[in-house]
Amino acid sequence: MNDKYARLKDECYELNMEIPRRQLALYTWGNVSIIDRETGVFAIKPSGVSYENLNAQDIVIVSLDCKAVEGKLKPSSDTWTHAVLYRNFENIGGVVHTHSPYAVGWAQALEPITIYGTTHADHSSEDIPCTPPMSDEQIQGNYEEETGNQIISHFKQLGLNSIETEMVLVGSHGPFTWGKTGSKAVYNAVVLEELARMALVTRQLNPSVSRLKETLRQKHYQRKHGPEAYYGQ
Repeated sequence: MNDKYARLKDECYELNMEIPRRQLALYTWGNVSIIDRETGVFAIKPSGVSYENLNAQDIVIVSLDCKAVEGKLKPSSDTWTHAVLYRNFENIGGVVHTHSPYAVGWAQALEPITIYGTTHADHSSEDIPCTPPMSDEQIQGNYEEETGNQIISHFKQLGLNSIETEMVLVGSHGPFTWGKTGSKAVYNAVVLEELARMALVTRQLNPSVSRLKETLRQKHYQRKHGPEAYYGQ
């Protein structure tokens, strides 16, 4: 096996194992991919393989047009979605899809996750978007590729930046996250689930609660991500 692919597979395997470790998916659900921009390939979990049976050798290497480059197993059924995100969001290095219950709940309700508090604002200054339901034509076409197209289209419609908003809910389906690295993409998947849970509790306690005020939104986002950020070491 090519040494470069071996390192890519090892990293992808370790990141995929974070999914059950963080209780973001059960059985075979969910997948993580990471890309090597220099060679134009990405590593992704194989389809239908349980986490308890997964090993680094099972990870599949594919090109950005979803052709198999290395690996004996079929890549994730979501491979086309990952490829669309990599082709359109050129700054990202990893993509994660999970079936984490609170995030899926918002996606099934076709609701964006409203920014209610500063924990949310620490990670995004916007509501977490939720795409509208896909058309019958999209569903009956290349469904997974159209899922990616739906995300890209929705971001363009809302004027969102993939660097500032690294997470999305696909309506009726579930969450996708990404990041500059695979580790950041997994981190964002964990954060998204917590934001979804917190927002649900907030709305249950006070259904008429207002969205977080603009000054607090910007203060908390900018102190971690702005040009004069001062959070952390």
